[in-house]
Amino acid sequence: MATDNPGRPNFSGRPAATPFEAAVPQAASPLLPYEPVGRLESSGFRPSQTSAPPSMVPFSSAGPVVGSEASGFRLAPAVRFNNPSSAPPGPPPSHVTPTTNYFQRFPAPQIPTAAQTATIPAPVGPPSLAPPMWSNMPPPNQPSAGQLPSTVPSFQLHSQTPSFQMASHPQGYVAPPSSSPYFGQRAGYVPPPPQAGITGLHSREQMQQSISGPPTGLLQGGLVEDFSSLSLGVVPGSMDPGLDSKALPRPLEGDVVPTILSEIYPANCHPRYFRLTTSGIPNSQSLFSRWHLPLGAVVCPLAEAPDGEEVPIVNFASTGIIRCRRCRTYINPYVTFLDGGRKWRCNICALLNDVPGDYFAHLDATGRRIDLDQRPELTKGSVEFVAPTEYMVRPPMPPLYFFLIDVSVSAVRSGMLEAVAETIKSCLADLPGFPRTQIGFITFDSTIHYYNMKSTLTQPQMMVVSDVDDVFVPLPDDLLVNLSESTRVVETFLDSLPSMFQDTMNVESAFGPALKAAFMVMNQLGGKLLIFQNTLPSLGIGRLRLRGDDLRIYGTDKEQAARVAEDPFYKQMAADFTKYQISVNVYAFSDKYIDIASLGTLSKYTGGQVYYYPNFQSALHQEKLKYELARDLTRETAWEAVMRVRCGKGVRFTSYHGNFMLRSTDLLALPAVDCDKAFAMQLGFEETLLTTQTVYFQVALLYTSSSGERRIRVHTAAAPVVADLAEMYQQADTGAIVSLLCRLAIEKTLTSKLEDARNAVQLRIVKALREYRNLYAVQHRLASRMIYPESLKYLPLYVLAICKSTPHRGGYADAQLDDRCAVGSTMMTLPVKKLLKLLYPSLVRIDAYVLKASLQTDEFKDIGERLPLTKESLDSRGLYIYDDGFRFVIWSGGMLSPDIAKHLNVDFAVDLSKVNISESENEMSGRLIRLLKKLRENDPSYYQLCHFVRQGEQPGEAKCIICRFSSGTFCPHADVFRPL
Repeated sequence: MATDNPGRPNFSGRPAATPFEAAVPQAASPLLPYEPVGRLESSGFRPSQTSAPPSMVPFSSAGPVVGSEASGFRLAPAVRFNNPSSAPPGPPPSHVTPTTNYFQRFPAPQIPTAAQTATIPAPVGPPSLAPPMWSNMPPPNQPSAGQLPSTVPSFQLHSQTPSFQMASHPQGYVAPPSSSPYFGQRAGYVPPPPQAGITGLHSREQMQQSISGPPTGLLQGGLVEDFSSLSLGVVPGSMDPGLDSKALPRPLEGDVVPTILSEIYPANCHPRYFRLTTSGIPNSQSLFSRWHLPLGAVVCPLAEAPDGEEVPIVNFASTGIIRCRRCRTYINPYVTFLDGGRKWRCNICALLNDVPGDYFAHLDATGRRIDLDQRPELTKGSVEFVAPTEYMVRPPMPPLYFFLIDVSVSAVRSGMLEAVAETIKSCLADLPGFPRTQIGFITFDSTIHYYNMKSTLTQPQMMVVSDVDDVFVPLPDDLLVNLSESTRVVETFLDSLPSMFQDTMNVESAFGPALKAAFMVMNQLGGKLLIFQNTLPSLGIGRLRLRGDDLRIYGTDKEQAARVAEDPFYKQMAADFTKYQISVNVYAFSDKYIDIASLGTLSKYTGGQVYYYPNFQSALHQEKLKYELARDLTRETAWEAVMRVRCGKGVRFTSYHGNFMLRSTDLLALPAVDCDKAFAMQLGFEETLLTTQTVYFQVALLYTSSSGERRIRVHTAAAPVVADLAEMYQQADTGAIVSLLCRLAIEKTLTSKLEDARNAVQLRIVKALREYRNLYAVQHRLASRMIYPESLKYLPLYVLAICKSTPHRGGYADAQLDDRCAVGSTMMTLPVKKLLKLLYPSLVRIDAYVLKASLQTDEFKDIGERLPLTKESLDSRGLYIYDDGFRFVIWSGGMLSPDIAKHLNVDFAVDLSKVNISESENEMSGRLIRLLKKLRENDPSYYQLCHFVRQGEQPGEAKCIICRFSSGTFCPHADVFRPL
């Protein structure tokens, strides 16, 4: 979910106007609103000559701007957006040096004078040159140098953001012109100049806005035309084929975490717990308004640490946890001790606090405590405090697992009921919290079935409530039992459960009444509710209707209504569950529409998760179900948790995105949370100008462990404050940006059409890359070339992948409604690394590994490197494995040796979607099984089922598997796996 803090002002992005605009004399810019304008070379504008930087390395990332002149100059914003998030005008930014005649980014006058020429200090340090955004637009005619076009080039404001698609000639790029300082470098891209707004890349309306004041609305046409003019195609008449498309950057290394912040602040917590979208925090709202990408963080408070890197546990005992009196910040490595160690200054609010007598230690000559090495809370960015009794409103709850199971005819026939019963029984001994663990069961079809499992019984007692309109709980004290005492009765129940309903013919589902019954049983303790639903709810409160097949709503304003809960009953139940510390995980199985949008609401607001198994068949999918259910039951879980993120003075988190319930403006209620859950949040400004050099952040998660101990996990991080937009780009974290953008785009689909959601995320990238290009376009004459910082070279690709993902791509015919909602719910909770792998999966060739007999200890080192997701990567004689973290697709070339298929026990004459790989006696099959096992161990969050695809055969099945589950869904290249 996403939440905005009510009752507190939201400060934004771009100010409506700046003092510089008001100060410009009218005579300085005698622009007529509807006069034609020429190119930069055609106007009389000439920048004054500045000394070249001592070293200029083409195509390297832009380093920090140096030099007094370079650091003082920044182009003024060209367009003022009059949107609700605009901040009021304020004082000029500290990084802008006013001059006599201010240079603004709108076209120069047709007949300039010497008085109208501005002196432009050039920024030092060339940026990376990136391939421009892809467009199928033909290049416009170019007027000759030094002349104005005879007619004004006509242009039209686009109402939609262009889709990022490959050009018709992806293999060609145009080399830079001879006047470019990068002439001769084949990595440069010079597409034809834009058709409209040649000099300043702005439309007439934008010129008027720059002259007369803020616009009356958000005009996107200029940006869209500017971006569309950038092309990968070859300019007609050019003999240079340009850069090979294979040289385009692709994230074959996966998630690469920036290290610059940990080098500057070694006491920071590890990025697996807390990642900022950029390590450079802007020092003012005006600078923030030019950063068009999300400014925020991604938090995964319980992320799994590698072996040997456990979070240290600190117990202050009688001293009590040491916190700031005013802002309640926990003591951390960035506090400073004063007055000989008797006082400490809070790094968040700067308040001076007294040091308790039991915690006192003398300071050495450098001001450090002499016991610093024995205090992990003063040296480690992540610690866990043992909370005393004042942090408890009730005794710590025991781990409680309650199962609500559909036993209708479809659940029995699909094999779901048997697989669930077997898995639960196999996990009983491994449930955390022994011997305190509690357990209970309810089954339902058209009636509700309760089970008494007291330890004094020899077998469970079943009680049936047939009145679903008036639900009550018989024997309320005996429906939850201690697992250690009633293990034998529970096992007997699970053994008999499949046979109890094997002859049922009941097709109804009283899911809503059963849900209320489960709540009535659990509300005294809380815990985790696991729902296994196989049929669309049809009886009692909460019944749902078929609404996913209504084609008339797609493309209309009613389209988004199908992606949210139809009945307010589910959101109200979710609020009640959260209030009583109950988390809900939904396991949905169906070959028909089951309304994941409504069922998923229960998980969305309770910190839970949705597992979706479409067309579930026990023979094919039970291994996946058993693995994922077992992990859900046995992984370490934090119970009845709340989380808050504190920030330094001048900034605050304004909105939160993920699965939780917002209890107050900044307190997230999480009835249960684990290592597979991540949360994103956006940062806003409370002050116009930041006066500190560093901003500190602290994540605090208060929870109950499975052992019954109340604990507080604290992650602390620091980030520098910067006054340069280029530094923000250089310190950007692509993974965190993509994670936050993805969540924003998914939430956009709940209130807007899919097309609007795609356009919104694309437009942000357009603005961001255009803003970065403007930092260097004047100096290097790169007005028609797309450039980017090294830190964001993969960002356009990931954004295209988001637009092609299941929650966003196409329309009705491109993905089922339940698929969109289920994948969207999953993506809202994924940590950064897992999400990036889903967006850009790995492709590895494995036929050489399978064929080669090896006696080496590490046999997996023979596996080749990851390949780009393009059709050129596939060889008809090869065998490949495609892994997106949720499934494996094994692609077999049409010319692959038949002996390999024979040894792998794969019959290509049968339906390949139903092929199961089983280990046989031959070495080849064993090597493949061991490889798949190794890949699953490296990514244990989900179980990856295997799908076989053979080149040229069963094109319908191949298209279904590849396009629906992998490349077409998550790969940004439209031609990936197209030969299938």
